[in-house]
Amino acid sequence: MFKRIDTHAHINFSAYDADRDVVIDRAIKDGTYMINVGTEYESSKSAVLLAEKYETGVYAIVGLHPVHSSSSVQDKLELISGGYAKELISEGEIFDDNKYKELLSHPKVVGIGECGLDYFRTSTNSRSKQKEVFSAQIVLANEMKKPMMLHIRESYEDVLDILKGHVKVAGNVHFFAGNVDEARKFLDLGFTLSFTGVITFSDDYDDLVRFVPIDMIQAETDSPYVTPVPYRGQRNEPLYVAEVIKTIAEIKNLPLYVVEEALLKNAKRVWGIPV
Repeated sequence: MFKRIDTHAHINFSAYDADRDVVIDRAIKDGTYMINVGTEYESSKSAVLLAEKYETGVYAIVGLHPVHSSSSVQDKLELISGGYAKELISEGEIFDDNKYKELLSHPKVVGIGECGLDYFRTSTNSRSKQKEVFSAQIVLANEMKKPMMLHIRESYEDVLDILKGHVKVAGNVHFFAGNVDEARKFLDLGFTLSFTGVITFSDDYDDLVRFVPIDMIQAETDSPYVTPVPYRGQRNEPLYVAEVIKTIAEIKNLPLYVVEEALLKNAKRVWGIPV
């Protein structure tokens, strides 16, 4: 029986090539399950293959990240074996819904993403392409009846405008960093909001964590990034989601077991993972 789930990790990335199985086994033995998220086709496929490898405890979400819909520089930690992702420069992926449909048919693929809009360090010219690809993934999510894992950076209002009147499924806003008013709008659409290890070393999100109802919160690591206290300076991993959950409990002044149970129920409801 597991105790918690890291709802957004990237153990499919090259940052774990040397010890991927060790990292996963360490988490599962401690009662921590995980969802590995794709950022383009190759990393999405690798997330599915990784989920296949484990009978339980490892799931996948597949989709095209907004920064990979046009020319971009790849993060070295993100590079994977095979495909264009070996290269540091990507010319952008053409979204092929048939290829993603095939991945989505796998029983351990629980959602579409991470998709959305990212206006941070991307050119203004890329925004129309980002919107086109995001809209295509909303259509696919509606067709496949799969929840969405949203990536949003400096673009909350534009994402809300695209979702309204078009999206027929719910999902989660990954690494939420908007304000209370924006949070309320996503909650009204049925989307949960997830928080990362940032809340363990910054109080910037305390008011948001207090505002979001306990049945609408998810916890994530975004591994290998944003490692929580007390592991700062190390590569992040799903096991450390326990520190995020502990901090949510502290900020909300709730018993840890209450928060753990609530977040498990949220994961089951949103992603259909048995708990």
